[in-house]
Amino acid sequence: AAIIAPFKVTAMTIELKTPDDIEKMRAVGALAGQQLEMIEEFIKPGVSTGELDRICHAYTVDVQDAIPAPLNYRGFPKSICTSVNHVVCHGIPSDEKILKDGDIVNIDVTLIKDGFHGDTSKTFCVGKPSILAKRLVSNCKESLYRGIRAVKPGAHLGDIGYAIQTYVEKNRFSIVREYCGHGIGKIFHDDPQVLHYGNAKTGIELKPGMTFTIEPMINAGKPDVRLLRDDWTVVTKDHKLTAQWEHTILVTDSGYEVLTHRSDDTIERCG
Repeated sequence: AAIIAPFKVTAMTIELKTPDDIEKMRAVGALAGQQLEMIEEFIKPGVSTGELDRICHAYTVDVQDAIPAPLNYRGFPKSICTSVNHVVCHGIPSDEKILKDGDIVNIDVTLIKDGFHGDTSKTFCVGKPSILAKRLVSNCKESLYRGIRAVKPGAHLGDIGYAIQTYVEKNRFSIVREYCGHGIGKIFHDDPQVLHYGNAKTGIELKPGMTFTIEPMINAGKPDVRLLRDDWTVVTKDHKLTAQWEHTILVTDSGYEVLTHRSDDTIERCG
């Protein structure tokens, strides 16, 4: 998740990917999706987030022959982000953080292959979560899918935010506003900024060849967040649960393509 920058983006700054670029984005996106499928069996009570990081790092480097983009990115010390319970995003894996029955944890992975990035995340339930936790995770996933289905040439960025916001607030959850989705390609965090709230038919017009992430963060309590002293970890101010889901999306000639699609996704790869 990129922090919302205090400037306006114009359509002139947004790179449209070439057919060759798109093939490379598909390849790295598939690897990122596969990594989340791989790690699921290891997410259980008693495992540390540090161990999950080591498993993902080894898989990225040794199996996928790719580079973990978060490692040393602006000083980030690990290969993945692990955000547990009230941690909104950018949680740092640690051997001291042991997952417990009933926890929820977002695993956020970004890979680099052939110079291009693939970025995706999923919130997993550990053991038997509470009814509230399951509902929060399910609603966040559905809000992502609704945002994705708003993507098509001629639509606007505001349509994505509107689709997410109306669904989330109807279900009495709140949306984190300080962090957003982002353009992606050769650059990890690029233009445009993709807000998860907003008004329909506003913002930049979507065009074929654009690639960006959609990654709503929704809270069980109030939307307010704060940054911890490590300058990475973002938590809910009220310590209520939070969830996040993320995919990398391509705008196609007729709609969208989910570049980080997984076998457990219930949204179609192309629409």
